[in-house]
Amino acid sequence: MQFEILAKCNTTKARVSRMTLAHGETVLPTFMPVATQAAIKGLTPEQVESLGVTLILNNTYHLNLRPGIKVLNKAGGAHKFQGWTRNLLTDSGGFQFVSLSKFTTITEEGALFESPFTGEPTMLTPEESIRIQHSIGADIIMQLDDVVPSLLKGPRVEEAMERSVRWLDRCIEQHEKSGKQNTQNLFAIVQGGLDHDLRDRCLDAMVERKPRVAGYAIGGLSGGEEKDIFWRVIKQCAAKLPEDRPRYSMGVGFVEDLLVCFALGVDMADCVFPTRTARFGVALTFNGPLNLKLSRHAKDLSPIDETCPCPTCKSGISRALLHHTVTHETTAAHAVTSHNITFQAQVVGQARNAILAGEFPSYLKNFFATYFNQHGYPEWVVNALRSVNVDLLEGLDDARVVTGDGARWEYSDTP
Repeated sequence: MQFEILAKCNTTKARVSRMTLAHGETVLPTFMPVATQAAIKGLTPEQVESLGVTLILNNTYHLNLRPGIKVLNKAGGAHKFQGWTRNLLTDSGGFQFVSLSKFTTITEEGALFESPFTGEPTMLTPEESIRIQHSIGADIIMQLDDVVPSLLKGPRVEEAMERSVRWLDRCIEQHEKSGKQNTQNLFAIVQGGLDHDLRDRCLDAMVERKPRVAGYAIGGLSGGEEKDIFWRVIKQCAAKLPEDRPRYSMGVGFVEDLLVCFALGVDMADCVFPTRTARFGVALTFNGPLNLKLSRHAKDLSPIDETCPCPTCKSGISRALLHHTVTHETTAAHAVTSHNITFQAQVVGQARNAILAGEFPSYLKNFFATYFNQHGYPEWVVNALRSVNVDLLEGLDDARVVTGDGARWEYSDTP
């Protein structure tokens, strides 16, 4: 990996960097669409690349179950298996400790899973996780970490944090024995729940291992914790992570979360949100999410966004057609998925351009003024950006602030 910082925001902690990997260049900050099963649901690899995406995510646990390592080895790795020629990151399988907890037993050796498909037991150790990721051939591979629900408190959180550090050492040793450090880059994952002391201890331990890791991820969040807690943990971690390594916040996909994370110093993020919400009939726009299932779109012949460069909007596919077909026809899911991925890429690209131009604070103010126009600014967003010297309410009435996480959805079919 080659990692070069191109520009820094003079007000916030945001930055633009160039990350060069075996399959090309990715400019940061970036958002990674999730291809859990080696596919972005609804789009071909060529379509995904045409939208400007240079880095996607595959899941180690799922690809190990299906199609399995034998098939991936025969194909020559996941790039060739799925027809993807750009950069690829693999999760380690640790998240499945939470998402498939009823199938999982954690020990110091690793995680004993029962396959959700066959019931067959599978032991995933740190070493095995790295071996699987070597077969997948991802450009960025993640350590196996001991993941617990983000709202969990008590001794299990400390146990998981300390075990994640020990497992990182085992992952490093397995990776270094492979001789693949020149083509596959190992990232450490900071754990510690919502406890700032545990996060600091984990950060200190993992920063000590900086010479042997290529980058860092912030794990264990986006699991239902309050946003005002979420951003404080992100800020704490980003502030202590090395400046000359990429910083990756795992599981972040709402656009307001992305921009706050970038302002706090994060470079990378991933989430199923843009693609999954597309299949539920929700299009992402600069004026907020648009629920195409609502009847008020039934006679609207305009596109989702007349200024959007995505194939769906450029071809003139109307909101009325999408309302008629969404959640019923696969073509509608494909059309909205293409739009949502383009929307995320636009927001992130505009953020990068604003940082390069020295205008990132103004970009944040202008973006959120439009995005939250109908609902008011979520208090946590205001607090987070004030912590890096950007006041969204400067010259405005404080009454525009709403408590909690803020409205994202059109819940009811109002006129």
